[in-house]
Amino acid sequence: MPTYSLTVNKRKMEVDVAEDTPLLWVLRDHLDLVGTKFGCGIAQCGACTVHLDGNPIRSCSVPVSAIGDKKVITIEGLSKDGKHPVQIAWEEIDVPQCGYCQAGQMMSAAALLKKKPNPTDADIDAAMGGNLCRCASYLRIRKAIHTAAKIQNS
Repeated sequence: MPTYSLTVNKRKMEVDVAEDTPLLWVLRDHLDLVGTKFGCGIAQCGACTVHLDGNPIRSCSVPVSAIGDKKVITIEGLSKDGKHPVQIAWEEIDVPQCGYCQAGQMMSAAALLKKKPNPTDADIDAAMGGNLCRCASYLRIRKAIHTAAKIQNS
């Protein structure tokens, strides 16, 4: 098996895996970063969202061989102390019900706020449209993103 050198959460890591191994399974099974969840396996639900060079991607559908020298950030790397504005807002608004999709939701929200520090409801709906929540906490998610924007901009 080939060896891949990855930068994950600002740390260099090496893994020996098949070239078609999805990034999701590299993170969970080889690097013990289990905050990123498996949802559907076909890039439709967003539970596996991580950042690749700052852009949200579905890690279940990206093979490790496609990562190259790009930097991966997972929910564990979003902040060292859990104090990213999105994490603070999620807790303040009490967004999660079951919580399963929330890591992916937060990663998508953080990417949105990096690009649009003051998003409108339409911006939020467009950015978050690919993240599914079976508990239907969408209104709280939107409210939390607005709260995170205020925290980030204060």
